[in-house]
Amino acid sequence: MKNIKNNIIKILFSILISVSFASCDAGGDPEAGGTTTQDFAGDWFININAKDATGTVINKYIRFTTYNASANDNTMFIDDNGLSQTVPTSQVLKAKYTINIADGSFTSDVNTPNLRQTGKTVTITNGKIEKLGGTSRGGHTVDKISFTVEFSTEPGIKYTYVGTKRTGFKEDEY
Repeated sequence: MKNIKNNIIKILFSILISVSFASCDAGGDPEAGGTTTQDFAGDWFININAKDATGTVINKYIRFTTYNASANDNTMFIDDNGLSQTVPTSQVLKAKYTINIADGSFTSDVNTPNLRQTGKTVTITNGKIEKLGGTSRGGHTVDKISFTVEFSTEPGIKYTYVGTKRTGFKEDEY
């Protein structure tokens, strides 16, 4: 009787071990795939043209980030990572826009919430991401981004942003 009991325990233990190894198999296709906007996402060095208190034009490159919205429906975010505040008279920007996957053009709705300024809005127009359309600081051919923004805090004034995709090479960093 004791041998039968030991054998049953060994069989149950073997089944338990087998099942636990089998449960680790992801099965199917473990590749999660990408998003509809993955070709347009990334970090960018974008020139912010602003004026200091004396009226002198400041050209400063800020690292922006573009990334998909969770809906995966051709909407993305443009985010200055809060860095635009380092440029005098510049406005911070984080807003959602819709991109045309076929040609890289993008716009936002009129009065889209500016997620970096509570209760404020922006309108993004003339947006375009051009594949291999720009040249990085170090001379590499990279994607180019350009767009115009009108902030609700300055109606009628339109800011133009132009930049290139970040490569990660030291010579391209600002």
